[in-house]
Amino acid sequence: MTATLTHSVGIPDSEYRALRDRIFEAIWSELDPLEQQIEDAEQVPHDIVMPILDRIGALGLLVPREYGGSGLSIAQYLPIIAEFAKVQGGLRVIVHVHNSFAHALSEIGSDRQKADVLPSTATGRNSVAFALTEPGFGTGADLGSTAVREGGDYILNGEKWLITNSDIASHFIVFAKTTATDVSAFLVPRETDGLSIAALPETMGCKGTEHGRVTLDSVRVPATALVGVEGQGNEHLERALEISRVFIAASSLGTSERALELSIAHAKSRVTFGKPIGTRQAIQRYLAEMATDVYALRGILADAAQKWDAGERIPAEASMCKLFGLEAVGRVTDRALLIHGGIGYTRAHPIERLYRDARLNWLEEGTPTIQYLVTAGRLLDGYAFSDAFETSRTN
Repeated sequence: MTATLTHSVGIPDSEYRALRDRIFEAIWSELDPLEQQIEDAEQVPHDIVMPILDRIGALGLLVPREYGGSGLSIAQYLPIIAEFAKVQGGLRVIVHVHNSFAHALSEIGSDRQKADVLPSTATGRNSVAFALTEPGFGTGADLGSTAVREGGDYILNGEKWLITNSDIASHFIVFAKTTATDVSAFLVPRETDGLSIAALPETMGCKGTEHGRVTLDSVRVPATALVGVEGQGNEHLERALEISRVFIAASSLGTSERALELSIAHAKSRVTFGKPIGTRQAIQRYLAEMATDVYALRGILADAAQKWDAGERIPAEASMCKLFGLEAVGRVTDRALLIHGGIGYTRAHPIERLYRDARLNWLEEGTPTIQYLVTAGRLLDGYAFSDAFETSRTN
């Protein structure tokens, strides 16, 4: 059975179209030209990028309107994050993490936490990041970090790594064990005594974003820093990652769409033996396979978004979207490289970057094995993700 929640119904179509068009125009006219600078320096120029993102409204997309954001529905948000996935990957990561975990705080945070953090998050003065993965442990219940109650405070100790946006985050949602078996979540400001951040080595793709190491050395936070109910951290985590996995799948869609567009253009313009390579059956097969993956990914994303916006939980659908998305974008970028040949392997063409950037989608919000585990576990528990199809088929 699916749990019912209250989710955003979004904004009026005319307002949404204006917002979307403004963002799309800025993506291509102001952000895309920064690609070479970011790739060369392996650093996003935040002093340039963040004001642009604030001006066009890209930082408060999923922040509720009462806290100064746009309050988009998931169906409205997905095309926007997909468009960001068509340009330099570090820019997409910043926008994804910022919006995804602002959305998480809006759903699981207390009224005080939301009032303190979200209004400034909508403008980029604040930014929320997850502090979950650990070098000596895993995620979820497999954590070594601890939070011990001491009077009206909690004392946090532990080490996190691969914490995306750690260089710009003003707050971290830190997951730690409050008992031997129970996990809790805490909203910890960046400047809290005992919290330190160190950079990790540069990444293969999505250049310019920081995935750092966060150390918690006797970090003292008040009990009001507890997010939700003590001991329910895993439930909060599942809820946040559930929809964020859909966002990753939408990123896979955007990269796939861009790779397909570039491949079609190349197939028409590249001439060998007196003919465009697009006239050859082998190239046509690649293009057809790429288009099929894009079409299928669009369909499952639309279904997942519709269910979430209707107030349903979508644990299996989200994991399937994420899993199919990473497999689809892998196949699409593989075929795009084959179509472009040697020039696609050089920085002279965007395919080289799209190919590298897409590989982060394997790892964000859980590896493929985790998606297999979540999906199969739900099915074996009797989760009926096909209810909507069965209803429409019998009407």
